[in-house]
Amino acid sequence: MAVAFAAGSVPVANLTARALVGVDLRHTPTGTPSGSALYDVTGFGPLAAAGAVELAKGALGPVLAGRQRPLLGALAAAVAVAGHNWSPWLRGQGGRGISLLLGATAALAPEATVVLGLGLGVGRLRGRTGAGTLVALLCLPALLSRTRGRRGLATGCLLIAPVLVKRLLGNENRLPGSWSAVVRRLVADAGGAGPGPEAHPR
Repeated sequence: MAVAFAAGSVPVANLTARALVGVDLRHTPTGTPSGSALYDVTGFGPLAAAGAVELAKGALGPVLAGRQRPLLGALAAAVAVAGHNWSPWLRGQGGRGISLLLGATAALAPEATVVLGLGLGVGRLRGRTGAGTLVALLCLPALLSRTRGRRGLATGCLLIAPVLVKRLLGNENRLPGSWSAVVRRLVADAGGAGPGPEAHPR
């Protein structure tokens, strides 16, 4: 668990942006040290390299837990996502954890990786990345319950919990002041994301 959290907490996207262009992604328009923000300031090449590392960060905990302990692997993945979303190296700031979740599900339940990828891709094509990702996240517990039984249901709930909490709290790490803001954050992942129409959920 400690190794998973430590790996998850390393702010790869922010470190890459600072090394290549001297930009702290927390000071970009989205305010989110995420893969999408990295793409905005450096382009596709650095994003691809950083994304591969993020996937590995998410997969590390489940791999160490082993296939015989899927719930431990899911808990380790959730801890890694929490470390990413509230990195101590960024004073509690962080991304949204989707890249880590893709890596974790690749090790734990590849069918969930497909659903997450579809939600992310379709949402991006339609200009509603936050909404597409939310639909995919909410489908995971039911999907894994169907394919892997009660353990699958527990796995799905563990995996999506830190991502949904981060969406709700936004970049400011505090609850929104109205129900409309709650809905906007959860559906569009937009609260505290700067002037754009949506946050960048990675």
